[in-house]
Amino acid sequence: MLSDPELLDAYSRAVVDAVARVGPAVVKVDVRADTTREGRSRRAPSGGSGSGFVFTPDGLILTNSHVVGAGGDVAVSLTDGRRLRADVVGDDPHTDLAVLRVTAPDLASAPMGDSASLRPGQVVIAIGNPFGFQHTVTTGVVSALGRSLRARTVRLMENLIQTDAALNPGNSGGPLVTSRGEVVGVNTAVILGGQGIAFAVPINTATWVISCLLKDGRVRRSHLGVAGQDADIPRRLVREYSLPRERGLAVTAVTPGSAADEAGLRAGDLLIDFNGTPVGGVDDLVRKLTDATIGVATPVRVLRHGAPRRVIVVPREAT
Repeated sequence: MLSDPELLDAYSRAVVDAVARVGPAVVKVDVRADTTREGRSRRAPSGGSGSGFVFTPDGLILTNSHVVGAGGDVAVSLTDGRRLRADVVGDDPHTDLAVLRVTAPDLASAPMGDSASLRPGQVVIAIGNPFGFQHTVTTGVVSALGRSLRARTVRLMENLIQTDAALNPGNSGGPLVTSRGEVVGVNTAVILGGQGIAFAVPINTATWVISCLLKDGRVRRSHLGVAGQDADIPRRLVREYSLPRERGLAVTAVTPGSAADEAGLRAGDLLIDFNGTPVGGVDDLVRKLTDATIGVATPVRVLRHGAPRRVIVVPREAT
């Protein structure tokens, strides 16, 4: 049986080895924004900054959308002292992820893991550049899985990893790493005022977003053109029509000329089903509006004046 010092030494070695494996791939991301004053372009001395990591030897870098989303010149600083200009391949504010590209020889890249294999209580390591200090390392455990958090776009980010590994300004976009030195998440947010509560986007989600950004420069999603809010369905109607849920989406407005408008949806409708699956509210509908439904005639079921009605809507690509 190992003594306490031996256990601590084993833990320390695991962390040190993981950082040695992934650390060289971690970069500092700086964005220098352009501002205009009196008709002349002026380079702003401020701008955003954060962390990121190289995930392919040919120079692809993953970071947060909110780090680079404001636009401007992007530069990355490597651990060996090199500072390189970076191009934004694409960004997805809804998942707070962005892909950059740099051109340079001898780039270290971080190995990707499998976020689906994570378990609560598992040791994880956050690496980043908070306050400009390179290779700042914090450790903790996976506090919970499957968390949800609002993105800056107000869309719900789902299936997030919650961890108590401390994150500071500048850690955004850095990797969350296992003790084996595999990236399982992209650090994205902390809860202000919360002690030891931070979140990371699972690397399996990031891999899907990366493929979309490399292909199209964006993640394609569909939309209907409705505004709405979560609403209870009267219990009488739930029983009368044998509805699987007691909540739906109350349509409060329909954009003129939109897909919903052309399909005949109206303010006051209670949307309860999309493409054969129940809709329990706004976020539930948003999850279903993927690229697979763009331009596809899709059945939608609503309650209108207390009676069910079926309409066919053709979702359009969200811009």
